[in-house]
Amino acid sequence: MSDPGDLDEREKVLVAALDERELTYVRRGPGRLFVTLPGTKKLATHCWLVLTPHALLVEAFVCRHPDENLEEVYRFLLQRNARLYGVHYTIDRQGDIHLVGRVAPHAITDDEVDRILGQVLEAADGDFNTLLELGFVTSIRREWAWRESRGESLANLSAFAHLVEDREG
Repeated sequence: MSDPGDLDEREKVLVAALDERELTYVRRGPGRLFVTLPGTKKLATHCWLVLTPHALLVEAFVCRHPDENLEEVYRFLLQRNARLYGVHYTIDRQGDIHLVGRVAPHAITDDEVDRILGQVLEAADGDFNTLLELGFVTSIRREWAWRESRGESLANLSAFAHLVEDREG
């Protein structure tokens, strides 16, 4: 079992890695960091880094419980898990989708923090639109139609134009 001094040293490594990458974070108690990873498709991914005596726990919210096509969403997540490094997809009791992982205490280095956070960002941001397409297609189409009927901007829905065109064509 690690002594409290080890937790302090590991936290210093985490903070230094976050600072070096100019990431926004808030310390929510000893060994508890709430990090915001900037993205492009998913504008921000919020990620907890929690130090315990035996591991660094990583948890990031990806998206809420899908409205539809659960089998396809879960198939995508399970197949995607095979290609992820250090984290994997899971669902919580409400069915919301998260990325979670554990890093061994001796592996908490600047490079490993970079790899893990890079994987969290690549997965959450890179898979976001696919998850929305699979799990929220009806809502996307409804939102598109509502905005069109009111003359509202469709700019932030442009990535989903093919879902509306497929239906109309």
